Amino acid sequence: MKTTSIAILLSFLSVSVFSQNTGTRFDQKITVYSTSYRTNERLTETDKIDFTRAKQPIEKEISVFVNPAKTFQAIIGIGGAITDASAETFAKLPADKKQELLNSYYDKTNGIGYTLIRTNIGSCDFSSGSYAYIADGDKELKTFSIDHDKVFRIPLIKQAIKATGNQVITYASPWSPPAFMKDNNDMSHGGKLLPEYYEAWATYYTKFIKAYEKEGIPVWGISLQNEAMAIQTWESCIYTAEEERDFLKNHLGPVMSKQGLGDRKIIVWDHNRDLINQRASIIFDDSVASKYAWGIGFHWYETWSGSEPMFDNVAKVHEAYPLKNMLFSEGCVEKFKPGKINHWANGERYGRSMINDFNAGAVGWTDWNILLDENGGPNHAGNFCFAPVHANTKTGQLMYTPSFYYIGHFSKFVRPNAKRVSTASSRSQLLSVSFMNEDGKMATIVMNESNKPVTYNLIVGSSEATINILPHAIQTLVY
Repeated sequence: MKTTSIAILLSFLSVSVFSQNTGTRFDQKITVYSTSYRTNERLTETDKIDFTRAKQPIEKEISVFVNPAKTFQAIIGIGGAITDASAETFAKLPADKKQELLNSYYDKTNGIGYTLIRTNIGSCDFSSGSYAYIADGDKELKTFSIDHDKVFRIPLIKQAIKATGNQVITYASPWSPPAFMKDNNDMSHGGKLLPEYYEAWATYYTKFIKAYEKEGIPVWGISLQNEAMAIQTWESCIYTAEEERDFLKNHLGPVMSKQGLGDRKIIVWDHNRDLINQRASIIFDDSVASKYAWGIGFHWYETWSGSEPMFDNVAKVHEAYPLKNMLFSEGCVEKFKPGKINHWANGERYGRSMINDFNAGAVGWTDWNILLDENGGPNHAGNFCFAPVHANTKTGQLMYTPSFYYIGHFSKFVRPNAKRVSTASSRSQLLSVSFMNEDGKMATIVMNESNKPVTYNLIVGSSEATINILPHAIQTLVY
């Protein structure tokens, strides 16, 4: 009898150790949330599945392997940009639809729980017109004012922050200095910042931060320049890697510190994955510049050239500079067409990018405009694009696209400070990534881009479950 009791105790201790090492127990259930093509499933709870003890998978089976003992980067948040266009469109909605949008994006229980906000410093293409915060020629910034933003943008940002319960990070990016500070005397069409305005332009950032914070909007950080190598027909400004490095280390970094803002994060590059490796090496290999750079931001538009997305470039920067943070700072589906608002591939583009970028080391992921109108704007340069949600400003209705739900499979279940967990798929049909939240809950996202349903094994440490995923579907598994 005594021997039997000891055996039972040892068995219990063995199961307890197993639980600690793998994060799972055989009595745990997996809750499956699904979004699937040609169904009504949209972040819908579709199944509850029991774990069993794992067995050796065979080659004919498809498996997703999760190892909770191996964790990586902590996540700062997932969200989208509140631009002038988003705020102007929001202002045209009836009161009930405004509240619906805020709940849909920022409520973590009834919505998808966004925790990141990006906004523009001055105008961008998704503004109704070009503007700066100072009068033309005001090098001393005596006329600096954010009154323009107080009409639409600041009120929306404040409502979004409130809707999260003040659990959100806000950061900002400039598209162009005022025209008189540039060598082409134009906020658009590229051009470069003139050396005589380096200090004034660096101070401009600090005035923006202080003005927004006076309005009750904490600014966590800034990027140095949106798309620093893109000559656009809208607001743009060009920096070579060496120019960005030198402006950061000799002007922006020191001015931020001098103005008491040295704790704010500075993000460099803020452009596509294609040239990110060269930009990272030039800036991060300079010890003075590097000390001011929290990390590097990147976008997904390198595909304009016909290239596939360059996910490996992000991983290589992370490998070379593991102490620097990788932040996806912008992405949207370009070239708006009304008939493609529900185009399923648009959502899959988000899922593919988010899984790959997080696996490559990204600590956060920021979509572009949270809301656009029925024409994919407003946009003063005619660069109309898709957003996860569009508003018909004539009827006041909101249109939720597949992209909204694909993003939600991450933002709703992967909360700030979650850590990415080692995850791999045995077959190319399935993309996957996993996270351990602070409350101990695991979230594994699995995406099937193929035309066929897939049955796969989810193997978590020594536990296993068999799960079905439909064609062109994404799932979040919570356990």
